[in-house]
Amino acid sequence: MKIYNKIVYDINDNIIEEDSYEYEGPLTLAGPAAAAVTATSATTAATYALAGTQLLAAKQAGVRGEYNQAVQNRNALVYEEEKKRLEGKLNFDLQKFDEQFRQFQGKTTTAILTSGAELSGSGLRILRSNSEQAVIEKNVMDYNSKVAQFQAEEKANFAKIKGRLAKMEARQAQIGYVAGAGTSLLTGGVFNT
Repeated sequence: MKIYNKIVYDINDNIIEEDSYEYEGPLTLAGPAAAAVTATSATTAATYALAGTQLLAAKQAGVRGEYNQAVQNRNALVYEEEKKRLEGKLNFDLQKFDEQFRQFQGKTTTAILTSGAELSGSGLRILRSNSEQAVIEKNVMDYNSKVAQFQAEEKANFAKIKGRLAKMEARQAQIGYVAGAGTSLLTGGVFNT
């Protein structure tokens, strides 16, 4: 077994200087240098293992952030499609309302004329009142649709913000893990010569 008194590594982990001797016998009799080297080797291995684990955690934090951002971007697309759907629904509802209103006005006109009354005076006031109510009803439909569209757009914007925030939080976690790995290597004595 080789017992090292001193080993010096370069930046690429190549040995550039070593002081050692060959020993045969029980490790407990090899002296304090062997015990120190064994403890140092174990500490160095643990330091590398901890640093490696922290670097893997940094990579996973990045993957998690990208996934969460992708989920929120998908949610934003869903809300944007909801806004478009609401716009289309408003147009459809207004067309349907106009058709029903024309039919209603036609029935009202027919009822007025078949009752023997002329299409003047009270009959015209009824048709005019119906038209005014129709305009109000269409305005309410338009307003309600615009509010729903605005809410869908705000949900989409909020989802995008949440996605960017998830990505930034993951980036912060990555920085913390990488800094922890560096600290482990520096305080673990790996770079001490």
